[in-house]
Amino acid sequence: MAASTTSMEVIRVDGLSLAARSGSGHWFNMDNSVKGGGHDGAASPMEMVLAGLAGCTAMDVLSMLEKMRARVDDLRIAVTAERADEHPRVYTRIHLLYQVKGDVKPRQLERAIGLSHERYCSVSAMLKPGVAIEHHYELETSTEPATPTDTPLGAARSDG
Repeated sequence: MAASTTSMEVIRVDGLSLAARSGSGHWFNMDNSVKGGGHDGAASPMEMVLAGLAGCTAMDVLSMLEKMRARVDDLRIAVTAERADEHPRVYTRIHLLYQVKGDVKPRQLERAIGLSHERYCSVSAMLKPGVAIEHHYELETSTEPATPTDTPLGAARSDG
């Protein structure tokens, strides 16, 4: 079986500000801090690694919980990471805190998170050999049907 391939194009915009176009045609920006020679106008490449990890596992967990017929009203993953002091300043430890609200049983969430990190999340699999990845969760169970809202997760909302 041949390995699948993907492509990416990165273009210098100004200084260390970059624009990237994925093989699927989607654009995103990357930058560095002003102190680091950039304009501080976008996430750094290292921040993008964390976003890739959180996004990958979030998609896995949401897909698995749906297959388990669990209703997820909200999902947030808070990521913290430690980096080496010396160059290359790689991540040495990453902690993911899954914050889930919905009609989800703890064992369902534990299983979905475990399978994501042990088997399905490609980003996690790439990072695991050199990075300690820890994960925990907070679960707010609700058996009431979700009500539509355009309030972002974590934002204050007033009903009156």
